[in-house]
Amino acid sequence: MIKAVIFDLDNTLMDFVKFKTASVEAAVDAMIDAGANIDRDELLKKIYDIYDKEGIEDQQVFDKVLEKSFGQIDYRILAAGIVGYRKAKEGSMTLYPHVNMTLTSLGKMGIKMIIVSDAPRLPAWMRICSLGLQHYFDQVLTYDDTGERKPSPKPFKMALEILELKPREVLMLGDWVERDIHGAKNLGIKTAFARYGNEKNLTDSGADYEFNDIMDLIDVVKKENGK
Repeated sequence: MIKAVIFDLDNTLMDFVKFKTASVEAAVDAMIDAGANIDRDELLKKIYDIYDKEGIEDQQVFDKVLEKSFGQIDYRILAAGIVGYRKAKEGSMTLYPHVNMTLTSLGKMGIKMIIVSDAPRLPAWMRICSLGLQHYFDQVLTYDDTGERKPSPKPFKMALEILELKPREVLMLGDWVERDIHGAKNLGIKTAFARYGNEKNLTDSGADYEFNDIMDLIDVVKKENGK
């Protein structure tokens, strides 16, 4: 019987790729408009190279790319980039279809819900509150709370302790096979792959279930619980 669902956040509840792409491109355009003498594609590549090295949540990525490209930080250009990023962020941060409907239905069914994310605490909460999701979840566990990223067992074990449930009573929904699916399965947690949030076109996730729409979760919980 499923008594709780563990959710990943990015590319599971919200379209992180869309928001990040739009925000970075807006920042690059704003920096060039402010006087950054560099090719647009080259600047984009330098930003994503830093993200690949330092992590997609790096909060000083624009500082680093300006320092690396020009030997110093021009704060007019930096500020323009930050403002451009934030404006695009507000306009491009969206939930996947049927997220609110699904979470509301699960709540009415008495299903506990918790987020386990590899994102830092403040950025994760900023996204959650911006999307109006803060009232749905019993707890939100971020990298700052657990100190380890999935597929480490620690974030999943902490979630189980908070929920006071056994692994077989919990289902994990995420878009990252290696981190979300394998990490949960290694502890005996049932798994569901958010295929709608994964762009790698995997043929087999190895999950117990695969969803093309988050609303599929409702039917799975009802099936598991014999309803």
